[in-house]
Amino acid sequence: MKASKAIIKCLEKENVDILFGYPGGAVLPLYEALRESDIKHVLVRNEQSLVHYASGYAREKNRTGVCIATSGPGATNTITGIATAYLDSIPIVIITGQVNTELIGTDAFQEADIKGATEPFTKHNYLVKNAEDIPRIIKEAFFIANSGRKGPVLVDIPRNVQEAEITFKYPEKVDILGYKPTFKGHAGQIKRIINKIKASKKPVIYAGGGIILADARTELREFAEMTGIPVINSLMGIGGMSQESTLYAGIVGSHGYQYSNEIIARTDLLITIGARMSNRAAAGFSKLNPNIEFIHIDIDPAEIGKNVEFTLPIVGDAKLILQALIEKDLHMDFSQWLEEIEEIRNIYPVSLEMQPGCIKMNPKEIINELSLEMKDDSCLVADVGQNQIWSALYFKVFGERKFITSGGLGTMAYSLPAAAGMKMANPERQVVNVMGDGSFQMCLGELAVVRENNIGIKIILINNTKLGMVRGLQHDCYGKDNYFGVDLEFQVNFVKLAEAYSIKGYEVEDMESFRKVLHEVLENDEPCLIQCNVDPNFRTF
Repeated sequence: MKASKAIIKCLEKENVDILFGYPGGAVLPLYEALRESDIKHVLVRNEQSLVHYASGYAREKNRTGVCIATSGPGATNTITGIATAYLDSIPIVIITGQVNTELIGTDAFQEADIKGATEPFTKHNYLVKNAEDIPRIIKEAFFIANSGRKGPVLVDIPRNVQEAEITFKYPEKVDILGYKPTFKGHAGQIKRIINKIKASKKPVIYAGGGIILADARTELREFAEMTGIPVINSLMGIGGMSQESTLYAGIVGSHGYQYSNEIIARTDLLITIGARMSNRAAAGFSKLNPNIEFIHIDIDPAEIGKNVEFTLPIVGDAKLILQALIEKDLHMDFSQWLEEIEEIRNIYPVSLEMQPGCIKMNPKEIINELSLEMKDDSCLVADVGQNQIWSALYFKVFGERKFITSGGLGTMAYSLPAAAGMKMANPERQVVNVMGDGSFQMCLGELAVVRENNIGIKIILINNTKLGMVRGLQHDCYGKDNYFGVDLEFQVNFVKLAEAYSIKGYEVEDMESFRKVLHEVLENDEPCLIQCNVDPNFRTF
């Protein structure tokens, strides 16, 4: 069997039903084999978006996303998407073409050392030099990407290797020397966690994105309700705890709720599950109780103690560890602590009020209206910038709702392809994409993919004619009116742009018009864009 055909056969064995690609000379044999496959190929418009589409697909399906790019610029264009997936622990297999093996190292046409370039932000990567290794390598790539701490794996395959003849046999199992992720938590450490909870007066569970990745939302909610411990989320952990629960205590960090950061400051036991404790998430930790006890539960031992010193580490899968804790049937009375938390909420209320001096639409109300109108099993996909923070703070996640965004790398133009990938993974889910005008202009070409494949996402374009987050940082660092390089004041008719791609577009200037249009577009499954014009001086908070 030709190796290119074997690659496609491997993908079929891994139950790949959709892959996202952009062809080129170095992957011609692979595309010829793909032509005869039942796998759906989605032709994107930029290779950076390739990985974002696969990310949205993976986050909806809870399985590995797949994408293909050619050598040289095709491969290097995927780098931002790969780094985005790496920092957010999204399982993706990226297959890239490479120049013929005899040309590697000669600076041949469209040659780039993509293996070397991506080593810092792939979970693992391969340069395939022997075609007979392809079945084993593909099997390993999928296993590595979607086990332990999940992440992207790149497989770089020279064109002449794709054209070689091999004897095809797909491995039934994977056994990689030195790669043995720990899934089950240590029984002794679990017992110590129980003892710490029993000794605590003001415990908090800090739930990160690992809860979502481990499919442990049910277990988290059951454990919190059994023990009566309140739950705070990181940005990536939004949705881990239903926001309708009386135990939900908000979002922590530099862009979190003020009341949530105050709760963290008063806790005497912080149980961190599946969170990296990044600098933004831990921005308010300087105010912590000096006698606080830290518990860190994570499947990646390298994350434990990396940014914050913990008193009790436990390595393992969040779902399995929570199940083990639930089995202990621990019931506590933290009613006084919950009353104190309610007092803190009242001192630092979450407000939807318009900032003084601002006109046009209130972005907080835009997101709140989405929260009221969207289905209980819908998903909001936020981009990066002010729109991301407004979405995180004012969109309520409960039931089977989801909230996804680019957290660790903060990649602009992530959300449109990610939303499309999610919708293609599950056409029945209502998917709304919130973007700023800056992000939108980075990925306009993907509108063609949305229309071509009739992907029924709704794009809410928050237009403030500025790079709002950077402008706010300039204000904080250098004072009012000391702005530079953040104006997007050239008047773009985004509605006409959408219509150029045969996508219905609306422009609204007030909340009454927005409510009317939103209700109308949510009633159908056609792609749509709603441009909401907001005041450029409206701050994130």
